[in-house]
Amino acid sequence: MSSVEFNTLLVGNADFLKPFAYTLTKDNEQAKDLYQETIFRALTNQDKYLEGTNIKAWLFTIMRNIFINNYRKKSKNRMITEPVISDFFINYQRGVVGNSAETTMRTKDVHLAMYKLPVIFKQPFLLYLEGYKYFEIAAILQEPLGTIKSRIHFARKILKTQVQR
Repeated sequence: MSSVEFNTLLVGNADFLKPFAYTLTKDNEQAKDLYQETIFRALTNQDKYLEGTNIKAWLFTIMRNIFINNYRKKSKNRMITEPVISDFFINYQRGVVGNSAETTMRTKDVHLAMYKLPVIFKQPFLLYLEGYKYFEIAAILQEPLGTIKSRIHFARKILKTQVQR
């Protein structure tokens, strides 16, 4: 098949590639690039086209392979070069200065509120703060597990409302 015949066949059957390119890329500019790359590859590989072969299927295959190869390259590059949020903190050179005065005031407020809690809530909550598990607190206070969980929950709620004031 001569170059003129191949070019005529290619141009006559290339219009269906544009919608397929957009379907693959979901972006007009990338679809245009993919279309151009497909036509270019078809022209450079004209000698590999066998006369009588379905030209549309041949062009679809070229486009699909280009798209897959580009996708693989992008995903490989993305894994290597995209910064991770933790990289920001590792590379962050500026020192952090804490304000211990505010923290100390908040801590005092929390401790004061804890000791103002009713005894029924204060006992399980203080044990919980010391690191005991719910079932251990239930055994120590000889109360059902559900009761201990609810008392700790209500103690948190009370503390939250008192400290936010």
